[in-house]
Amino acid sequence: MSRMWCSLVAWGFGLAIILPLKAAEVEGVRLWRAPDHTRLVFDLSGPAEHKLFTLSSPHRVVVDIADTKLQAQLSELDLKDTPIAQVRHARHNKKDLRVVLDLKQQINPRSFALRRHELLPDRLVLDLYDKTESKEKTLQEVSTERDIVIAVNAGHGGEDPGALGPGGLREKDVVLAIARKLQRALERERGFSAKLVRTGDYFIPLRQRVKKGRKMRADLYVSVHADAFTRKEARGAGVYAVSSRGATSETARFLAQRENESDLIGGVGDLSLDDKDDTLAGVLLDLSMTATMNASLDIGASVLSSLGSFTHLHKKKVEQANFSELRNPDVPSILVETGFITNPYESRRLSDPKFQQRMAEKLSEGIVAYFSSRPPAGTWLAANQHTKSRRHVIARGETLSGIAARYNISVAALMSANGIKNSVIRVGQTLSIPSG
Repeated sequence: MSRMWCSLVAWGFGLAIILPLKAAEVEGVRLWRAPDHTRLVFDLSGPAEHKLFTLSSPHRVVVDIADTKLQAQLSELDLKDTPIAQVRHARHNKKDLRVVLDLKQQINPRSFALRRHELLPDRLVLDLYDKTESKEKTLQEVSTERDIVIAVNAGHGGEDPGALGPGGLREKDVVLAIARKLQRALERERGFSAKLVRTGDYFIPLRQRVKKGRKMRADLYVSVHADAFTRKEARGAGVYAVSSRGATSETARFLAQRENESDLIGGVGDLSLDDKDDTLAGVLLDLSMTATMNASLDIGASVLSSLGSFTHLHKKKVEQANFSELRNPDVPSILVETGFITNPYESRRLSDPKFQQRMAEKLSEGIVAYFSSRPPAGTWLAANQHTKSRRHVIARGETLSGIAARYNISVAALMSANGIKNSVIRVGQTLSIPSG
């Protein structure tokens, strides 16, 4: 997306006109070779958005830098001992800069932007990681590829019953039943392993739940709840992620406050979330500096999209609030409200084992869809993507053309496979990827 900045220019008798700021410029390009990767850095005159994708036959890396001009000399780069054969550039969409890296061999690319800091300019960094020589794997070697680990937490427990519904229905019982069903649903998926944080009717402090998820080396922490609200008519499922700022709605703020009080109810009244231990100190700062929060939002969008196919949604987007339980520095974490137990209609549904099973299946579908399109490195799913039907969960900022380029297929084929009539897509939507 092009920048929309503008500036005011004095003109004549105090008259001001608005002129667009000039495009960003690539003022310098630098390259380093490390033992396992090559780093290419573009020095920019200002921030600029970019997109990266790869092409095969022959192998290429393509980077589109929005509303940017090239002033540096790419021909002066020393490409010796790197996987780059040559670097080309051209205008794209009349205003963007397209840089193409022709490769000698296949690599794993990674890109990220760095904002201006002290004497350093805005930068775009490309890391090209070497691929190890592929060979036929033995059955024993394949078995060492790990599963994607999902930590499933059932909220409350023990002396903390959670929210109470009509007829004495207790949140802690409902969510434990759903969590167990979710674990079984995920375990049926090849390449996934689900572990329960709370396996019975007992209480675990919020901080200990976070630590248990990290000890499991979880790729995702999912906390299952069925909460209450001040108005009995409040209804619908929802998905929440942590926020380093304010809550996105009054409901999100209320739920976060209520869930954060769980330790007081459970008997850990001296727990302070403001302490400085190694686990929680600076967590929100870490979240703002890493991709953990963004991953949580994208996973949440996939789960929300799946839930929306069978039950009413309280809000049609992932909400954020300061949930203590989701303050995890390196594990994407979401909190799922399966419904409002204080709503008489939803209370009856939540107590129904058939509804619980359907809820668990939809949660599993949303989780599996996300990781199928973005499997962590070293997992069975990443190593066997080509043997499974490919699915892609749309993340924020993605376009049909970018997704098509990523999988080396045409936009028309992508639209046809998914029955898409126009270019409108939504975050969390799952696309089937046809064979190239």
